[in-house]
Amino acid sequence: MTAQEIKDIFYNGLWKQNTGLVQLLGLCPLLAVSSSVVNAVSLGLATTLVMAFSSAAIAPIRNYVPNEIRIPVFILIIAVLVTVIQYEMNAYMYSLYVVLGIFIPLIVTNCIVLARIEAFASKNTATASALDGMAMGLGLTAVLMVLGGIREIFGHGTLLSGIDMALGESAKSLVITVIPDYHGFLLAILPPGAFIVLGLLIATRNWLTLRAERKAKAQQTASQTPQAAIA
Repeated sequence: MTAQEIKDIFYNGLWKQNTGLVQLLGLCPLLAVSSSVVNAVSLGLATTLVMAFSSAAIAPIRNYVPNEIRIPVFILIIAVLVTVIQYEMNAYMYSLYVVLGIFIPLIVTNCIVLARIEAFASKNTATASALDGMAMGLGLTAVLMVLGGIREIFGHGTLLSGIDMALGESAKSLVITVIPDYHGFLLAILPPGAFIVLGLLIATRNWLTLRAERKAKAQQTASQTPQAAIA
């Protein structure tokens, strides 16, 4: 793979084809778990690992799996990886595992994972597929992190609350109190608040994209004007 191909894969995953802001896939966990940064990032990283390893595992065998059982085989591989991650979290991050609850095993049925395997991993090499799965997962994690951060600040007035569930009791000192003596804003941590913040993030992303396109078009027009005058 060339450096440009790797750059294109990460640009697509993080921005151009971002699963949370452009493709709008996997909205159930995106909205349900993003009430805090820790919960959001934890599920995002778990999904990233599943996407990267499942894509890398499926790409080499894509030509040997009969088309009639393609989907069941893909889901079986995804389920094995999710089970491994689930047991690891149960063993080493039990408190976080309990908080995330059903959304960890539900990664198996997350349309983001299967969609990228069908769209990319089933047609490309293992290395490219692993990078694509990682990029798409990190794009989702970034959206979850921003969404969780905004909701946590407006909902509780804190940031990184519950980080001790992932990093241990010593990590409690990392919790940031953004708004002292804050009584909370219930709407921010409820599903309607998640929809509102996600809508604002999508609008911001679309605005930035349109502004970049207009700027590029203006620069192209300006560069062509002197040539037209000379001609």
